[in-house]
Amino acid sequence: MARTREEGRQDTQGLGPRKAALAILRAVYLDRQMVAHLDQPRGLAPEDRARAERLAQTVLRHTGRIDTLLSAYLERRPHPLAQNILRLGVAELLLDEAEAYGVVNAAVAIAKQGRATGGAAGLINAVLRKVDQDGRARWAQLAPQTLPVWLRKAVGGAWGETATRAIEAAHEAGAPIDITLRDQSAPFEAGEPLPTGSIRLPRQTQISTLGGYEAGAFWVQDAAAALPVKLLGDVSGQPVLDLCAAPGGKTMQLAAAGAKVTALDLSKHRMGRVRDNLRRTGLSADMVTADALEFNSGPWPIIVLDAPCSATGTIRRHPDLPFVKSAREVEALTKLQMQMLDHAISLLDTGGRMVFCTCSLLPNEGENQIKAALKRHPNLAVLPLDPTALGVDPAWISAEGGLRILPHYWQDRGGIDGFYMALLQKR
Repeated sequence: MARTREEGRQDTQGLGPRKAALAILRAVYLDRQMVAHLDQPRGLAPEDRARAERLAQTVLRHTGRIDTLLSAYLERRPHPLAQNILRLGVAELLLDEAEAYGVVNAAVAIAKQGRATGGAAGLINAVLRKVDQDGRARWAQLAPQTLPVWLRKAVGGAWGETATRAIEAAHEAGAPIDITLRDQSAPFEAGEPLPTGSIRLPRQTQISTLGGYEAGAFWVQDAAAALPVKLLGDVSGQPVLDLCAAPGGKTMQLAAAGAKVTALDLSKHRMGRVRDNLRRTGLSADMVTADALEFNSGPWPIIVLDAPCSATGTIRRHPDLPFVKSAREVEALTKLQMQMLDHAISLLDTGGRMVFCTCSLLPNEGENQIKAALKRHPNLAVLPLDPTALGVDPAWISAEGGLRILPHYWQDRGGIDGFYMALLQKR
């Protein structure tokens, strides 16, 4: 279909990526959908899709601060969709440092196209112009976005107010890109080598353009997510069951280390991602699509259980998560983790070892799960960890012997995802 003259003019304003970003915000705020589960916007070039997601993530990462700023210019909050247009405009003006004329005009144009937002076009114009005039000074005085009340209460109760504020600041700062090398001994020219063995790259890095990508020399994996497999030490030649394997980072680590890996996941779609990743890296594993709780093969000498969890440790990468997750959902997940732990222990051979891990900030999904499992299984023990060999601070070792990582650790390096992991043995 041919575009009208008006549509052509609007396209030159860059409305496409902005409208796609607003669609993402609506899905997150109003429909409580995770960004990763949304369909790709149609009709946008890859670079525009990337811009749309970046803009939406910027707004999500700073929503609290943006809304506090906007309240200084509003007598009452407008329609939610108009509020989203304002949020996007503030993010562009103050965080992207975009040219004010283009930002304001685009915001007004988008508002006029919406049935629910058309009446707010004048308000949006006036507010964004005021933000451009004096919003930067106000912005500098505002604190980082806080966690949702239910989550902040749990995090604060576990780690204290000072740590909670540092975690919130780490979430707002976002995350660089970490990669794991297929051959840990191979030289890699780009990035900063981390003490744990991962390579850290700037967040704007185009992964697909790096040397070795097409040859499968590495894969993207946060430094914290790469640590659970390293707890096992040498796994060469050992059969390993990787439960909840998708998207395959740990499967690839194990396979690259010479293990005979069986990768299991409930989702056929997610297992497709594992298969694709293995194909690109030239690694191999046996693939099983099944419910981990109904899988009864064994016994196994080594099991890796990266259990389903709240993923609250990954908020710096997924700023949509606080707007979607709830305390009730976490309660259900902790019950599932307990069931999966018990079942995995039943599959573990006597003398066998198991890594349990979750990308969560909450002790109920980490430390407390292990403490409870030890009470239920007198033949289970936590094996000691060597922080020097792992490349971590000894202070990260928790009281029961696991490894607790919080997002503000390595602040001078750009932080790290929140994680908990423990190495267990069945005796």
